[in-house]
Amino acid sequence: MTKTGEAKRLGIYGFGAAAHLIAQVARHQGRKIFAFTRPGDARGQEFAKTLGAVWAGGSDTLPPEPLDAAIIFAPAGGLVPEALKALDKGGIVVCGGIHMSDIPAFPYEWLWGERSLCSVANLTRRDGDEFLALAPQVPVVTNVQPYPLAEANEAISDLRHGKFEGAAVLVVNEAT
Repeated sequence: MTKTGEAKRLGIYGFGAAAHLIAQVARHQGRKIFAFTRPGDARGQEFAKTLGAVWAGGSDTLPPEPLDAAIIFAPAGGLVPEALKALDKGGIVVCGGIHMSDIPAFPYEWLWGERSLCSVANLTRRDGDEFLALAPQVPVVTNVQPYPLAEANEAISDLRHGKFEGAAVLVVNEAT
């Protein structure tokens, strides 16, 4: 059975704020990154390749080789069966979001073969400390799109519609 730390072929579903950081760290650790975006999101797929993904495609397609593990950052429960289908036997799917829509039914054979499905509730202070210590060694480069606080709704809309790569950052004008 593949342990998460041993995964050499990692699928990342939902290539946004967290994924663009994790991809850099995983590549630094010697993992092959397979990035999954919304179907037809050529811009997002190219962004993933600039961060070292060996393959990028729509979440409705299978990667060119089976995955050892997959992390789902997108809040779409429908990605769980897709990720399970892409796994090799013994692989694991980790749901990494705070919220996710319902997971649809899927055939047991997609889970069979000692595949695992789990969620991560939150990170600890130690996780943050470890990431911050590792980030300069990679080095992790962030891609941010700033928005004034008053435009938070626009930032959410742009995020949902894939209008930028990386993370949206709300900025408070210190002059007010």
